[in-house]
Amino acid sequence: MINLHKPTGNTPMNDRFPLPARLAAVFVYSRPALVFGGMLCALAVMWNRDPVVYTVGVSLLIISMIFDLVDGWFAARFRPNAPLAPLADRLMDKLVYSIIFPVIAVGMMWRLLVSETDPSHGELLNGIFVLLLCVTVLVRDSFAAFMRGFAIRQGVEPENSEYNRMRTIVAAPVSALLYAYAFYIPEGPESWIYFRISYLGNVSLRILLFVEILFFIINLGSIAGYCRKYGTACLDELCFGDQALRRRILAVFPNALTVMNALMGLLAVFFAYQGGIRESYLMMIGAATFDKLDGALARRLGLTDPLPDALPKKKINLGSIMDDLADAISFCIVPAWIFYIVLGRYGAEHFDSLPIGWIAVFYAFMGMCRLVYFTLDKTPIPGFFKGLPTPAAAMLVLSPLVIFDHALALSSQRIAFWGFFATGIMVFTGLIMNFYPVRYIHLGRTMSRHPWFGRANLLLLTVSIFTPVFGQICLGYMVLYLLSPLFTWRIHPDDAARENRCKQPV
Repeated sequence: MINLHKPTGNTPMNDRFPLPARLAAVFVYSRPALVFGGMLCALAVMWNRDPVVYTVGVSLLIISMIFDLVDGWFAARFRPNAPLAPLADRLMDKLVYSIIFPVIAVGMMWRLLVSETDPSHGELLNGIFVLLLCVTVLVRDSFAAFMRGFAIRQGVEPENSEYNRMRTIVAAPVSALLYAYAFYIPEGPESWIYFRISYLGNVSLRILLFVEILFFIINLGSIAGYCRKYGTACLDELCFGDQALRRRILAVFPNALTVMNALMGLLAVFFAYQGGIRESYLMMIGAATFDKLDGALARRLGLTDPLPDALPKKKINLGSIMDDLADAISFCIVPAWIFYIVLGRYGAEHFDSLPIGWIAVFYAFMGMCRLVYFTLDKTPIPGFFKGLPTPAAAMLVLSPLVIFDHALALSSQRIAFWGFFATGIMVFTGLIMNFYPVRYIHLGRTMSRHPWFGRANLLLLTVSIFTPVFGQICLGYMVLYLLSPLFTWRIHPDDAARENRCKQPV
């Protein structure tokens, strides 16, 4: 008897492999060919500066981007049990990134040296940063392959994290945007395709830097995620049982994230000087994210626990000093600096009577007092902060400045109101940071215990970025956190200190 459920030698190819399954294979395996075609078009553009070839190259990158976004859904929907699918998808990603990002780095230098007659310092900085970004992408891929292979050898089933999925989704659009910018040829053909693509080639440097920095952060977050999951087992194998050496090596990773925290704060000041207050706020969110990651990574890697035979650990050490210094820069000095820039530079005719400089100094000083108290506190409460934490304070004082900047751009009649409101918030936040009887729950650990809460906040932030009420949404969110002690005082410190969800007993 013939089994009708299994294909035989006489079964047509169309019956064995339906059209959606074949489309899934095309989406997965055609991306390297499309990107290779884009590389050939880039070489032709650098040789003869043909706008038609430029249009074809960007179109190939956009098609590859679309395939990258839909191939996973097609494979999961129509070929869910294909054993080669996950490995093939990773291999295709590695081939695509190995081709396109070196091409983008060369294209940025070509635009600076050949296409641009007199590049500015900002364009030169962007070209150097793109080179660093491309190197980071390739290093991240090699590091991920090594850590994933080591996990398989140790019998650990590798899994995708939120940062890894986000990085995969963002990589293709970012590469298409950078390709379109790097090889842009003006005065192209009169076609709607070139007309649309020319927007990507003429994107402002401020927006381009913001996209690049965001992608850079996502790649670093992906590296941190692999270190967090597999770092302990990997170094146990490399250090031959030397726990002191193991800790010194592991300490590099959270310290690097601490440095990125301070760097994000300085980038926020850079965007503020360029008039991008919204971008500055997003950089501050990046600083707060790194501030959460460095502590979580240190705890996950066991760096906060003393060694069995070691002397009692001092309260003040190099790691805590670096963390306090980064927090002082990003969450004390930078918000005060941005406040002084916005109201002193863009709203000088409205607020001449206000002591803007002294208010900025007052906030920075009160924030540093808060950090000193946090470091020297002898009776900390697990999972809670005494007084408003400095990252939340920075988010609170900057959100009215985003609204003020939007009102200033629209020449709204509410300019004076939001300026005085931002000034009052600066003074109030400086005081509430040092009002220690009020306990604020650790929001980062709350998000770790409730992933749905973190995803909802990420979705809300992503949607609100593209709306004119971004500042209002951020202000409302921070006001809710400011009032959160009215609801969170009932939570036990042991529950608040947990970073993972408790498994219910069976």
